[in-house]
Amino acid sequence: MFDGKAAIVTGAGRGIGRAIAMALAARAARVMVNDIEEAAVERVVAEIRDLGGAAVGMVADVTREEEVDKLVSACVSKFDTVDILVNNAGIVQTGPLTSITAADWDRVMAVNLKGVFLCCRAVFPIMMQKGGGKIVNVASVAGKRGGGFWETPAMPPPKGVIAFTKSAAREGAPYGINVNAVAPALTDTDMTAGMDANQRDAILGMVPLGRAGRPEDVAKAVCFLASSESDYLTGEIMDVDGGLMMD
Repeated sequence: MFDGKAAIVTGAGRGIGRAIAMALAARAARVMVNDIEEAAVERVVAEIRDLGGAAVGMVADVTREEEVDKLVSACVSKFDTVDILVNNAGIVQTGPLTSITAADWDRVMAVNLKGVFLCCRAVFPIMMQKGGGKIVNVASVAGKRGGGFWETPAMPPPKGVIAFTKSAAREGAPYGINVNAVAPALTDTDMTAGMDANQRDAILGMVPLGRAGRPEDVAKAVCFLASSESDYLTGEIMDVDGGLMMD
């Protein structure tokens, strides 16, 4: 499907990011695996190579401008270009509004929103010069719903990612750059493993398909948005939520 196109996947060391990296590689993309944990990066790169795929890895913090620039430069050095960027890196910090510190808030905003901005800004000139590219941001249905499933700090970054996706899509369109996002609901990953059982059951009770998402469900949607099959889509926010939103 991707015929050797070069892809960067942030936060690819586990969970949804790992599934996206594996899925892109399985479809013949050359993948730059990024995470902040070296062991996780090495593990995913090895998994891809063991399956016959092409991958390299790099540790980089997406909240740091200089590290993002090095990540993108490394991809260009290794694969000559950047065709696909998947902004998946994210963290969760939830709790009552009165219990969240300013430091907690700043960290969530930095990883989940600033990181998307920095990575997009770094690849845009490359994609503009080559006449196109695909960017897929990972948001959340919480950003559409205005919270409700999670408490206050988890909601603003997805909402911001959704707004940023649409703005970047308008700016990138004249250059053939498609910018879209996926918005998962409850997905079975390490990040959600510690969720309260009653809260989990309450969420799943609203999902028409009756189950939590799997990382592979999100990865399939990302692959579609990163492929030529989605060439006439930009600024789209694709729910991967088992029918939860239906908007």
